[in-house]
Amino acid sequence: MIVAIVGPTGVGKTKMSVALAKKYNAVVINCDAMQVYKDLNIGTAKIKESEKEGVPHYLFDFVNVEENYTVADYQRDARALLEKYKDRNIIFVGGTGLYLKAALYDYRFPEEYGPKKDYSNFTNEELQKMCLKKDKNCNIHVNNRKRLIRFLEKKETEIVPAHPLYPAIFIGLTTKRENLYKMIDDRVLKMIEEGLLEEVKPFYEKNIRSKALMSGIGYKELYDYFDGTCSLEEAIETIKQKSRHYAKRQYTFFRHQLPVKWFDVNYEDFSKTINEVETYIEHTTKDLF
Repeated sequence: MIVAIVGPTGVGKTKMSVALAKKYNAVVINCDAMQVYKDLNIGTAKIKESEKEGVPHYLFDFVNVEENYTVADYQRDARALLEKYKDRNIIFVGGTGLYLKAALYDYRFPEEYGPKKDYSNFTNEELQKMCLKKDKNCNIHVNNRKRLIRFLEKKETEIVPAHPLYPAIFIGLTTKRENLYKMIDDRVLKMIEEGLLEEVKPFYEKNIRSKALMSGIGYKELYDYFDGTCSLEEAIETIKQKSRHYAKRQYTFFRHQLPVKWFDVNYEDFSKTINEVETYIEHTTKDLF
């Protein structure tokens, strides 16, 4: 049995994954793009050893921060674990939907692109219309100009629908937007209190500006603070804002790309949410497996 725990940042996925892993004697596989990196702990809300409760966890904390770990790399590593533990229950947990889709679906990576064309004179809206004309299922956001152009450059034969390869149950955790945003804001402040600045500063002092550090929320913003281009208060507010925006993008992906069953989290009694999820899993497995 494969279960995937998904949802926006800060909603309680880690706690749920450990509870289900203990219930079903499962291993846990990370599907968060930032939690693969070593030494990025506080800013990624990476699970602590004490929180694992003896459950085997994989694809956490194993890539050097200066390396560029790609979706294709993740697909290779996740599928190796799926094969290794094919006789065990497996729990995927994380907020990077593309990683999860790449692991469980027939998601292919084009190696060659068509001839380069100059798209500089086209607006984002025009590019999006061209993408939709090329493939009506294209769901790239209008503001993501780089991805729109990259999509247009792909050869027609490379656009392959992603079909499921592994039967899985997709569990989504959610809560009211105002509650989620408050939790995100509170978590950012907690990260600062726990030493996020001290986590980031050694990388800054070594002038490490890898993709992970320059794209990870909470890291680039503190680099700007250390550079003196903003105050600490401004950096913190930017982290909060970007975290909220990221949560919205996560919802969009999961709701349109994966067959997720959503559960409203009871934060006053999380065990009730666990019980609801377990009941759903046990009913679903009768039909799925």
